[in-house]
Amino acid sequence: MQYIDYYKILGINKTASEKEIKKAYRKLAVKYHPDKNKGNKQAEEKFKEINEAYTVLSDPEKRKKYDKYGHDWEKFEQAEQNGAHFDFGQGQGTGGFDFGGSGAQFEFGQGSEFSDFFNMFFGGGSRGFNTGRAARATKGQDYSAIAEITLEEAFHGTSRLIELGGKKIRVKFKPGVKNGQKLKIKGKGAPGRNGGSPGDLFIEVKISNNTGFERKGVDLRKKLDVDLFTAVLGGELEVETLDHKKVKIKIPAGTQNGKVFRIKGKGMPKYNMPGHFGDLYLEVNVIIPQNLTNEEKSLFEKLKKLRN
Repeated sequence: MQYIDYYKILGINKTASEKEIKKAYRKLAVKYHPDKNKGNKQAEEKFKEINEAYTVLSDPEKRKKYDKYGHDWEKFEQAEQNGAHFDFGQGQGTGGFDFGGSGAQFEFGQGSEFSDFFNMFFGGGSRGFNTGRAARATKGQDYSAIAEITLEEAFHGTSRLIELGGKKIRVKFKPGVKNGQKLKIKGKGAPGRNGGSPGDLFIEVKISNNTGFERKGVDLRKKLDVDLFTAVLGGELEVETLDHKKVKIKIPAGTQNGKVFRIKGKGMPKYNMPGHFGDLYLEVNVIIPQNLTNEEKSLFEKLKKLRN
């Protein structure tokens, strides 16, 4: 059993941040995913290594233990032979999940066994240490995943159907869910060991946005195109909100480019606060007419002389 360099597997250094670890993992997981490398045993083994490395380095406790003891694994193997007892783990287990047809990504594991090296330090498989005492009940491994939803789905609330271990679980996302928010589904991780409780499932929400609205907390911002004549003379414009409702905005005469209008209660829903919303801010973008005719240019020249 040889020492496994998880940092090298992910192509990162030992000072890598959580964000850098996740970014490296996603890139490699896409490259070596079995669905893209069917029949390629080498890619399959690489994918297993990537998942094992991410399982350890993405967990602060496991990473701390790995950094401290990984290179000294031989000492612990010798200690096992001398009857010592060590308990490093949350148990073994990992799984592949699928949000079928939903656009979500589940990139944690493929149901394969971890290496002997992993099992030795984190409690999986037959290489666990013991002293002849009754094995302690241990909580099962937690699962983690990424779910992608749209900004409109975050506004209205939505759900995804997950297939996990042959069972289908519907995960609900409440209105106002935030980008990067982590949802915990208790008891949907790996089974516990020796009668221990099952692990949990953690889902990190990623929100895509192609609506033209920019989210700032519970508020929304959007550019409001206003033609030059309405900006100068004043008028009324109809605006569509994120929930596709129409609201009318009064544009005062002499409205300047960059002016911001606030529409109360037309922003994002406040999470876990039904009936409460943020505000919508509209920033005026004055549209200057182009391709003027000679007559139009003449009129603008006359207006310029009058103003002077």
